Amino acid sequence: MLSLYLGTRQLGRIGFLTQEFLLSQSQVKDWLDRWQQINGSILKILPSPNQENTPATVNYDVTAYSFDRLVVCDSANIAQLLIANNFHFENNCAILSITGYPQSIFDTTMQMLRRNPDLKVYALHDCNPQGIGLVHNLRTNANWFLNSEIVIIDIGLTPRQIIATKRGMFIQSSPESAQAAKELPEEVRQSLSAEELTWLESGKFVELESFTPQRIIKVLQKGITGSLNLESDDSSLLLVGDTGNDMYIVQSFG
Repeated sequence: MLSLYLGTRQLGRIGFLTQEFLLSQSQVKDWLDRWQQINGSILKILPSPNQENTPATVNYDVTAYSFDRLVVCDSANIAQLLIANNFHFENNCAILSITGYPQSIFDTTMQMLRRNPDLKVYALHDCNPQGIGLVHNLRTNANWFLNSEIVIIDIGLTPRQIIATKRGMFIQSSPESAQAAKELPEEVRQSLSAEELTWLESGKFVELESFTPQRIIKVLQKGITGSLNLESDDSSLLLVGDTGNDMYIVQSFG
């Protein structure tokens, strides 16, 4: 199995300690094709998420139950990664993306979730304006939990977590991200410290795709079991060690 993430949505990136290299998607594809020609297929790379809109047939006996926990991701790629690695089975939770992935079972899953008044929702997202607004979106969107008392917990990534982490971060920056930060809803801005707002309004952002599957899964597991203090500035949140080598990786990851 290839030991690096290769590629992102539009750019590939490989980080070596403090040195970072930006690669075009075509360069990454050429390297990946060459590697597979020499070494054979990489079975653990996931294709792009299947945007299947046809509702899947779900056994009635299954839909009669609900879940105690829901993980909502801000991208289909991260949701697909978690599902492919059986995170939902091992942690007894549903996994959806804010974009409605997996589309074929989205409506059915939401019907099941709304049956549980004790449901806990965990938000997992990039540290960018769109990601920072995920919890607000869940609370104010009628397709999710508008006018609901459901507990929603922000796992991250948050600027506070990034600022507290002194190493191993792939921090990017863009004028578009800076502008989007300035346009965040006032309710979201009030939940951030002055330091966090300054960080976001400078255009900085960090994507979950810059972390390995092991790290993402371990952080999420610790977050939903309560073994991480998400209110602290504990940089170990993002520096937990990677273990094992049987995780699926997503082809569009960097």
